[in-house]
Amino acid sequence: MGAVEDGRFGGIDLSPWGKFDPLTLTGYPLLFHLIDVGAVAGELWDRYLVPSQRALIARGLGVPQEQARSMVAFLAAMHDVGKLIPFFQCGAKTARLRLGEDLLADTGPVVTLGHARASMHIGLGLLAEAGFERAGSDSPAVRAAQCLGGHHGRFLQVDVDQGASDGRVEATLGGPSWQDLRRRYARLLWHLFGVERAPGSLSAEAAVLITGVTMVADRLSSQRHFWLPRAHTPAFGANEHYSQAREHARQEVTSSGLERFALEETAFSAAHRGLERPNALQASVLQELPALVRERGAGIAVVTDAMGAGKSVTALEMARIFNEHCGTQGVAWLLPATAAADHTYEVLDRYVRAHRPQRAPVTLVHSHAWLNEAYADRILKAGAGSVLDGPGDDAGEGGDEEEHGPGPAGPDTWLSGWDRALLAQFTVATVDQAQMAVLPVRHSAMRLLAMSGRTVIIDEAHALSSFSHLQLLRLLNWLGALGTPVVVLSATLPASTAQELVRAYLSGAGHRPAALDGASLAPGYPGWVFADAATATRHRMGETASDRHAAASRRQVRIRVLDVTYRRLGTPGRTVEAGERLEAAARAVEQVVTGGGCASVVCQSVADAQDTLAYLRRRWPEAASDMVLVHARAPGRRKERALRRLRRVLGPDGPRPDRMIVVTTSLLDTSLDIDVDLMVSDLASIARLLQRLGRLGRFTHRWAGEQGRRPAWWNREGGPCLTVLHPVNSRGATTLPPGWGSVEPAAVLHATARLLPCLDAADLTVPDMVQPLVEEVHGVTSDFARETGRLRELLAGHQARTSREEHLSAVHLVPLPERVSSLADLHRQHLTTARAATRLGTMPRRLLPCYRTPAGTLTLDAAGRHPLPDQPHLSPRQIRAVLEHTLPVPAAWVARSAPHNRAPDNWQRYPLLAGTVLLPAEPNDPDLEHRFGQYLLRMDEDLGLVSRRERP
Repeated sequence: MGAVEDGRFGGIDLSPWGKFDPLTLTGYPLLFHLIDVGAVAGELWDRYLVPSQRALIARGLGVPQEQARSMVAFLAAMHDVGKLIPFFQCGAKTARLRLGEDLLADTGPVVTLGHARASMHIGLGLLAEAGFERAGSDSPAVRAAQCLGGHHGRFLQVDVDQGASDGRVEATLGGPSWQDLRRRYARLLWHLFGVERAPGSLSAEAAVLITGVTMVADRLSSQRHFWLPRAHTPAFGANEHYSQAREHARQEVTSSGLERFALEETAFSAAHRGLERPNALQASVLQELPALVRERGAGIAVVTDAMGAGKSVTALEMARIFNEHCGTQGVAWLLPATAAADHTYEVLDRYVRAHRPQRAPVTLVHSHAWLNEAYADRILKAGAGSVLDGPGDDAGEGGDEEEHGPGPAGPDTWLSGWDRALLAQFTVATVDQAQMAVLPVRHSAMRLLAMSGRTVIIDEAHALSSFSHLQLLRLLNWLGALGTPVVVLSATLPASTAQELVRAYLSGAGHRPAALDGASLAPGYPGWVFADAATATRHRMGETASDRHAAASRRQVRIRVLDVTYRRLGTPGRTVEAGERLEAAARAVEQVVTGGGCASVVCQSVADAQDTLAYLRRRWPEAASDMVLVHARAPGRRKERALRRLRRVLGPDGPRPDRMIVVTTSLLDTSLDIDVDLMVSDLASIARLLQRLGRLGRFTHRWAGEQGRRPAWWNREGGPCLTVLHPVNSRGATTLPPGWGSVEPAAVLHATARLLPCLDAADLTVPDMVQPLVEEVHGVTSDFARETGRLRELLAGHQARTSREEHLSAVHLVPLPERVSSLADLHRQHLTTARAATRLGTMPRRLLPCYRTPAGTLTLDAAGRHPLPDQPHLSPRQIRAVLEHTLPVPAAWVARSAPHNRAPDNWQRYPLLAGTVLLPAEPNDPDLEHRFGQYLLRMDEDLGLVSRRERP
């Protein structure tokens, strides 16, 4: 029989099952599931993929776009052909009884094999029969077969001459009846989806995107509400089901929120609230970039500008231009920290809503996103479901491994059901979520699919460690290969780093590194540069426009350096002597205590911040209520509320308090649009000090002429002042306290300390002096660190550590796009998101401070009104309530926990609660320290988590 006859009523055997619901004993024909996934993939092609992605796939297949659509739908439909084997079909006894007699009689020996690998082995032969060339690892048949096997998240290696050979498939995966039915299924799908001929090629980039589409389509089609009603009222044949499946697919893609939409044209002042017109830098972008992009296509742009000068607005305008001319839609905005991402989420959401779309799917993706309304409650549920999808593949074959745990990049968003946060058209995420796309973890193809269809904004690009920076470079390689527009933002980016980022993108786009040698790819300061992917031609912002912008944003600030002796506060009654760090910080903020205003004291560590707040409150108890402590060692909800309040009251339009002193850590260093009148900072790198200056008098130009914004003591002519506390020993030499060198490299801190005397009590002009200062300490051509033997020694140690970090990072990176032969090269290593680090040395555990009542019950609150949930099934609201009270701590701090620190066993079923450690406060001794080996921890209501370590 031919494909036409097979599609009719009674034309082909529909007894093999693809889904089974044990609650209702309802099976769903495998062929119908395959058709569903293909139909959804076709809808995703039409309504989720953007023109640039469609064009890339069509080029990679070597066929017109209409035929590329048919091929993508066909390959997506073929993803589960490996379920048509005896091992899978015998996995559910009730479903097995429904198999036809011919299949049961031809079962033969049942060989254990996961259906993802079986799909790849079977698909290789079927695709070759359909005309796909079967040759080496990069041949179309092999790569297409790997797309089928990779739908569970990992690309598998094809053993063409052994396991995937025709003889082995026929001998181990069912007899001739099984093979004949598989062949008929493939021909029918080929016919239904309108494939005309096999492609002559299949590029690695196209294969990755096709696999990503298949993953999304499979997850949408596998939802219980999607297939179970149609299982109860099945179609009479494949043709009828296909006609229904297209409508159901259209409805599902619409309801999922994945459909792309174009933002309507909106005036600049309406799109960017509070701005009447673009500044000089933004105006140059609006005048010059559209013609460049229209002529040359996608590329990478780097924007460097002073802190608070409007880089976010510039990035959004660049994204609008790229999306208009490059066939992309939407924005993926990547930031280095969760606090910065939370703020940027509000910025992007406000920007999208200003265009008045019918819907605004702006999502937030990071490890603490469940604190934000953008995080779906679905992720809080347990992973168990009622749908039986057959025996799981083993971990070595990319099956249902555990992806949750205390991973540095947070929970795997695909573990416990359907979550589309990273796939949304407008997304704000921490950069580690994107870095996972170039690590050998499950669903990396889906992450690349999500990133490639829109403009990617990489904010605060200077803030990554060497370990993370190398992963960012590899991500840029892939974004260049996928033709994705990229915008890089920074206020303190060394020219060498900007050059490296642009070269990585262009090399991914196909330009040999040797061809890029000698070309200056870094922008001026302030300024922007654009290099297109097609020709690697560089275009810089004009000097006249740059000078005009610098003049408009120019302001004077002062840096005052105080040499201090570092001592911890210790016992509450200890006398703090003159010259100590704590006393110097108190003297620096005294005018705020007495004369009002807003000040920030930025400490190098959480312990120092806790000591500083305690001392300031002891010094001025009458002002204690105006002192705020913000750091990472506070329960999630408390920290999130504190940051939200700061963004509101210290923002450009906020109800500015008469007096506020914010004691914090580096948590507020990046991407927060706040302003303080006075700032005190511990010694930090010059880049961080300049970033902090960006919050000091930030809105001076904006508030020009407004009364009541500044305190009476504000020195308008002299400019705001940053006081840097420089720790020294008795001889006056820089002496870093214990632990400070782990926050930033000691060499960089010492180099900055050597530079500070030149800046002490002198006017610092921003933006003119920013780039020279950054280059002097952080630039690769700087000879500043060679001034003394001590600095040379520190620099050598720093370079050695950097090399080690880069080596460790490179070990897990996927290959460059041009070096991918077999798609299995992308998953040579078996990493879960819990083990694949995106930041070196950060493997946190969740700590839950709680309270024990006199009756022995554990509660979330001191009043005892909210007991810890401990029933068999937890609701998303209960899980969220627990998570809001947790905080991340280094795993080493709680490695040796006692039985009373263990969470209820039932919590292990929930990915975000698994591994939680309890820290109960005892009713008779609320200040009791809990011992975890050498570490002693307690939760203070004012200071947050207080930790200390007993040295052996």
